[in-house]
Amino acid sequence: MPQFLYKARRRSGEAVEGVLDVPDRAVALGQLQRLGLFPVAVTQAKTGKTVAEPRQASSGSSFFPASLRAALTRKRRPKLQELATYTQQLANLLKAGMPLTMALHSMGSLTAKGIPGTVSHQLKQDVIEGHSLSDAMARQSGIFPDLVINMVRAGEQSGALEEVLRRLALHFERFAEVQTKFKSAMIYPLFVCFFGLVLIIFFTAVMLPKFTEFFETMQLKDGLPLATRIVIQVSDFMKLYGWWLIPLVGFMSYLILKRYGATPDGRRRLDLIQLKLPIFGHVTRLNLFAQFARILSTLLGNGVPVLQALRITEQIMPNAVIRDALAATREAVTDGKTLAQPLARSGVFPQLMIDLIRIGEETGDVPAALMNVAETYEADLNVALRAVMNLIEPALIVGLAVVIGGLLVGVMQAMFAITQSISTR
Repeated sequence: MPQFLYKARRRSGEAVEGVLDVPDRAVALGQLQRLGLFPVAVTQAKTGKTVAEPRQASSGSSFFPASLRAALTRKRRPKLQELATYTQQLANLLKAGMPLTMALHSMGSLTAKGIPGTVSHQLKQDVIEGHSLSDAMARQSGIFPDLVINMVRAGEQSGALEEVLRRLALHFERFAEVQTKFKSAMIYPLFVCFFGLVLIIFFTAVMLPKFTEFFETMQLKDGLPLATRIVIQVSDFMKLYGWWLIPLVGFMSYLILKRYGATPDGRRRLDLIQLKLPIFGHVTRLNLFAQFARILSTLLGNGVPVLQALRITEQIMPNAVIRDALAATREAVTDGKTLAQPLARSGVFPQLMIDLIRIGEETGDVPAALMNVAETYEADLNVALRAVMNLIEPALIVGLAVVIGGLLVGVMQAMFAITQSISTR
C-alpha cells in the first residue's frame, strides 16, 4: 500500500507530521480531517525510501526466510507484573499533572522491565499525530493485550484515564500473585518427581551394577533371593536401555501431546481432562473461575460493553472448555438473555457463581457481584493450594521411600545371603 507523508496543524496551531498507509491522496486527506488536523502538505513517499526498506537492506535479512525473521524480531509479550508496573508508572505521571505526550516521553526513559522505551516513544508519536492512546496501544498489539486497550478506551471516553490505569495495575498485580501461587503449587510436584526419577536411574544404572559384579564373584547369583534378582534385572535394563529409553519416551510423549493439543478437538479434550483430574482438577477450576470473574468484572466496571467484555474474556481464558462456554454465552446475550442464564446452561460454571451473578443482575451491579465471585474463589484457591501442598509433600516422600527402600531391601537381602553362605562354609 502506498505511503503518504503529511504536514498538518492542530486547531491549537501546533505543527505535526507523519506517515499514512492509505490507497490514495484523497483518502489521506479524509483521514487527516477525521483526526481533526488541517493538512498543509500531503505527498506520496518515493518508492525505495520508506523506513522499512533500508532496515531490511542493512540487516542482511535476505539470507533468512521471512518466517524466521519474524520469529527473531517478534517482541516478547510482557508479563503480568511488568504490565502492572508500566500502567502504575503512567498513572503516577498523569496524576502529577503531566500531559499525556510528556508522560509517554518520560516513560521512554523510565525503567519498565519487559516494555522497551521505544514502545513508549512510538505511543507518544502516535498520540502527537492525533491518535488516541488506546488506538496507539492497538498498534502495539504484541505488547498490550486487548484487556488494556479496551479499558484505556473506556477510560478515555469517561474522562477517567488515570483511574483506569490504576485499576489495571491493581488487576495485574492481584492476578500475577494468584497465578504465581498456582504455578508454584503445580511445579513443585513435577520438580520433586524429576529429581526422584534421576536419583532412581542413577542408583539402578550406576550403583547397582557394582553390587551385581560383587554377587557374581561370590558365585551366588543363581541362589540370590527373589527381591535381589528383580533388582538386578531392573539394574541390567536401566544400564542397557533405561538411561536413553526413559528420556526418549518422555520426550516423544511430550511431542505427541503437544501435537494433539494443537488441534481444536485435542485441545478441548485435554482441557476437559485437566478440569476433571482428581485434586488438581479442583485447583484448576478454582483458578479459572477466579480468573474469569476478575477479568469480566474489571472490564464491565470500567464501562466496556458486555458483549465486547465477553469477547475479550473469551480470548484471554487459557482453557478451551471455558472459551466455548463463553462463546455460547455471548451468542445468547446477543439474543437478549441475561448473563446468568446462559452461563448456567453451559454446565461449566458452578451454581454459586451463577447465583451471585443473578443477584448482581437483579440489583443492577454485575461488576461488584463478579468481583465478589473472584475474591471468593481466590480465597478458596489459596486454601486448596495449601491443602494440595500438604498432601503432595508426604505422598511424594512416601512414594520415593518405597521405591528406593525396595531397591535397598533387594541389595541387603543378597548381603545377608552371602553372609550366611560364608558362615556355613
